Amino acid sequence: MLNGLYVMDPNRFDDVYGPQARAAIERHLTIASPPLTADRLTAGVLNDLEVLVTGWGAPRLDAELLAAAPKLSLVLYGAGSIRPLVTPEMWARGVRVTSAATPNAAPVAEFVLSQILYALKHGWRYVLGARAAAASVPRAHEIGAYGATVGLLSLGATGRATARLLANHELVVQAHDPYADPAQAEQLGVRLVGLEELFATSDVVSLHAPLTPETRGIVGATLLESMKHDATLINSARGSLVDEAALVDVLSRRSDLFAVLDVTDPEPPVAGSPLFTMPNIVVTPHVAGSLGHERRRHGQAMAEEIARYVAGEPLLYEITESALARRA
Repeated sequence: MLNGLYVMDPNRFDDVYGPQARAAIERHLTIASPPLTADRLTAGVLNDLEVLVTGWGAPRLDAELLAAAPKLSLVLYGAGSIRPLVTPEMWARGVRVTSAATPNAAPVAEFVLSQILYALKHGWRYVLGARAAAASVPRAHEIGAYGATVGLLSLGATGRATARLLANHELVVQAHDPYADPAQAEQLGVRLVGLEELFATSDVVSLHAPLTPETRGIVGATLLESMKHDATLINSARGSLVDEAALVDVLSRRSDLFAVLDVTDPEPPVAGSPLFTMPNIVVTPHVAGSLGHERRRHGQAMAEEIARYVAGEPLLYEITESALARRA
């Protein structure tokens, strides 16, 4: 048996590591301490630690923590992006890390699918229009879903999960991703296109790219202005992918465009932001990702990973330093 510790935000611990996941994990790990928060870690509890089981509220694996945990070899991160916890020292030490980013893609894809289909029916436009008029509003020329073109910015885990759901509908799906495997895209039924073509030819554009120096503000005025008449932008990835000032400017002039923003920059938007009052923008409070018991997928995935680790099998969700640059 390996020595392990649960260390994370206590308000989310049971959502992620419910009884079933804990039972599976503890078949392989001896957990001598109750769940801890990052600020309660001491040399005494870290000295024999071999496997850190964590999630939201994870400790940063800096030189000081690593020095106190000389036996640490594996981190099970039951959440999405590992950027809050990894450090150069961790990679240099050879500590392996696996995350629930791929399982977390499932609810995001479900949310995005719902918004794509709703957008193609002009659902939010009618809701907001009727609310503002306090009366029913006339229907316009909705495109509908059949044969509509949906563009995905990135074919990472959430982009691929979204493409799989879209395959159940009679849509044309295209994507822009400089790192995408053409054979994998073809298998998903996705046509790879350039960034400009994606925005100019899609009825709905859904953002799934990681936030990197190259993608920060990638959706600016030029791409927004190029969007088709009546097109919709959906952002469930990172708020900073979009130049918010440009978005407000373009959509204030082009009432035919619409935006569904589940993420913003800053998050939440500042009080009085035009994002809350513009008739062609709707903001949801970062609900696309795993909520409540949807997070049990994360804990179950980590339970399966520790079983693979103990058996000497490859980890399904391991993240390497070289791959991190292309992830959220």
